[in-house]
Amino acid sequence: MNTVKILTVFGTRAEAYKMIPLVLVLAERAKGKGVNPAGLPVLESRVCVTAQHRELLDQALEPFGIVPDWDLNVMTAGQTMGDVVNRVLTGMKPVIEEYKPDILLVHGDTTTTFAAALAAFYAKVAVGHVEAGLRTYDKYRPYPEEMNRKLTTALTDLHFAPTELSREYLLKENIPGDTVFVTGNTAVDMLAYTTSDGYRFRNGALNALDPAKRTILMTAHRRENFGPPMENICRAVGRIAADFPDVQLVWPMHPNGAGREESQKYLAHRANVLLTDALEIHDMHNLMKRSYLILSDSGGLQEEAPSFNVPVVVLREVTERPEGLNAGTLVLAGVAESSVYNSAAELLADKEARARMAAVPNPFGDGNASGRIIDAILGRFIC
Repeated sequence: MNTVKILTVFGTRAEAYKMIPLVLVLAERAKGKGVNPAGLPVLESRVCVTAQHRELLDQALEPFGIVPDWDLNVMTAGQTMGDVVNRVLTGMKPVIEEYKPDILLVHGDTTTTFAAALAAFYAKVAVGHVEAGLRTYDKYRPYPEEMNRKLTTALTDLHFAPTELSREYLLKENIPGDTVFVTGNTAVDMLAYTTSDGYRFRNGALNALDPAKRTILMTAHRRENFGPPMENICRAVGRIAADFPDVQLVWPMHPNGAGREESQKYLAHRANVLLTDALEIHDMHNLMKRSYLILSDSGGLQEEAPSFNVPVVVLREVTERPEGLNAGTLVLAGVAESSVYNSAAELLADKEARARMAAVPNPFGDGNASGRIIDAILGRFIC
């Protein structure tokens, strides 16, 4: 085989931010730039988006000049997960028939991920799963992500595990070892494209933050935290803002509306709390870089923050990223008010404890995952 045709599929902002570095490196390799080991076939790369999240996806791609070759535009008002699966399956069929890819790449654990992998399976096209092997072994935490990634594993031919632990999970599930590659996480690759010294924020309110104060970045949006858990988190954060007047807390609110009501009730009146709309990725990563501490239920922030030497207090009962717990870059706080408060307060009060966490190298990658993924794909298709 002289040419390998690769179709990369994603549909949400979170997927896009982790697939963008891979798409960019694929484009360079397809043009003959960068490293292409001798004897390996050349690449042809195309991108299909499902637009499971329409506006957010467009905002993610535009700064990087990525124009999808196919756009399924599946998002509808009030869509259910079943709606997305149905529309992605229906939409992917003609794309696959037209392009005839040798391998279809999906990422992580979204509904798009599972549905696109299933469409590839139906067409007898190989599937490559980026960020494979993450597990909590609780099918409802996180929901629906845990089952999306497990179902995708069953359909996958090449598994790109971000860490050795992810590889071990896959091997325990009887996935053949020669199909699993430890690559690092593409989330870490992305940081090279988004951060810079002397950065000026596009969101003007961030430029007005007091450099003399310690900045806490917070995000909370997971379905499992809707309701009482979110109230607990907001009460705890309100106490932190009150008890540590030398901090300023920034909460970019997720577009799904999670936390908006609770944040208004418990936090809006705090002078040292900034509630803002979701941030563009350059602003988000540069704010992370300048933060003292992060409170989050996000998976991506757990992977990215250690590259900036910023500890993360995880606002969840479980995490599919235990590598960070084992390394010491993360603290699993749960969602009880007392445990969230105590976990954050300890790191704010004890500078040495915070410094120990900050000094740990990032266990999720070194920024070269995309190249390793491409090399593994090319190796699969050597004549």
